[in-house]
Amino acid sequence: MRISTTSQTGARPAGFASIWRLAWPQILTMFLYFLIGLADVYVAGLLGRDVQASMGMLTQAMFFFMVLATAVANGTVAAVSQSLGAGRPARAMRYVGLSLLAGGTMALAILAFGLATRDLFMRLMQVPEVMQAAFGGILDVFLLLLPIHYLFIISNAVFRAKKQVMAPLMGWGLAAVVNVIGDFGLGLGLWGLPDMGYLGLAWSTFASIAMGLAFNLALLRREGFLSFSAIPPWRWIRRGFPYLFKVAWPSGLMQIVWHTGYLVLYAITASLPEGSVEALAGMAVGVRIESILFLPPMAFNFTASILVGHYLGADMPGEAKRTGYRVTLLGVALAVALGAALWPFLDQAAGLLTRDEAVRLQAVSYLRYNILAIPFTVSGLILIGALAGAGATLYNMAVTGPSIWLVRLPLALWLGHALLGRSEGVWMAMLASQAVQASAMLYVYHFKDWRRFAMPRTRPGGVPAVKTAPL
Repeated sequence: MRISTTSQTGARPAGFASIWRLAWPQILTMFLYFLIGLADVYVAGLLGRDVQASMGMLTQAMFFFMVLATAVANGTVAAVSQSLGAGRPARAMRYVGLSLLAGGTMALAILAFGLATRDLFMRLMQVPEVMQAAFGGILDVFLLLLPIHYLFIISNAVFRAKKQVMAPLMGWGLAAVVNVIGDFGLGLGLWGLPDMGYLGLAWSTFASIAMGLAFNLALLRREGFLSFSAIPPWRWIRRGFPYLFKVAWPSGLMQIVWHTGYLVLYAITASLPEGSVEALAGMAVGVRIESILFLPPMAFNFTASILVGHYLGADMPGEAKRTGYRVTLLGVALAVALGAALWPFLDQAAGLLTRDEAVRLQAVSYLRYNILAIPFTVSGLILIGALAGAGATLYNMAVTGPSIWLVRLPLALWLGHALLGRSEGVWMAMLASQAVQASAMLYVYHFKDWRRFAMPRTRPGGVPAVKTAPL
């Protein structure tokens, strides 16, 4: 049975119940993604600290390799959701084909570049000699995985744009099952499977993402979105690609700015006048616990993108704006409730991940400041999703970059090194920068005409008229 690709937004406002119906499957999807990473880290720890360290370093490094996939996914959600909201399924189908084509092409180019610079990359990462075997083996498999991972991320974005949020849940569910079986089976040689050690972990990840992609492609093919007719002609690509690019490039640049900002923050923490090692370890523990709290907000970020895109496509800008506020309110309320529930148990939570007293105290300190920042962090994150659905990723980049590089990092350096001389100065800077970013995002969302970044509702021949909208 074919699943309808027309907009389900209609003329009715999106109340909290309809927002929740879109959000809860995506919350479960985010938890599945988290569990996959947790299984990798756990089994890697059983194989040795060299394997665990290699897996951790490569997981962080892969975020940079996946920047373009995230950027194209944001462009896909904006273009497809707006097209469906406008009642233009043919235009939506062509954007699906264009997104998969663009993502696959870029992934192959990055794969070729990664294979050619593999040894240079390992030298730049300063991989210790004891880790080089595990690091190199896992890296080889992860590079081969890039095209598959790119298409998996973009195909999931397609389903979100179509409001088919159960499809990514099932795809990631299948990937999680395959990954857990592979981690324990191939990594540790359980259940009669060959004991492949760290290579078992790498190939388990490869198989899990490949199975998830196969599920997504089968569903897209059944719906008619994966066929020769879905590939847009060159004339259409020349007219349609500029909008996809206009949304994608600020999103990709924002990801780079964000991740490099975190690397600099780690460097500032590592060079603190006192307690730098304990602070770094405590930060690592705190980030891992904190990441659980921010799984639901990411789902609301996706939900805001979907709904705002559909309403703008349906030429309902007022409802698009109100829906962004509703999603933000619901997401912040849930995140604050989770943070409040965790607050009395911060010592116990940190104690689960470290036995070192100094590290535990640093983790608790980190968590206190970042839980206090939840209303700012979550509201800013969800509004970023709303603007992405409108195609206004240029605003997201313009707010996020200065918040990190002009507020967080200079303030962390001054508080952490000059004024206080300890890690609390860094945590305070994080709280302050989140407050600044959330305030700036709220100002942009409420007062700026970000709706002009959306595609026009109609155009002869189904080709979007690309507008250039300055800040």
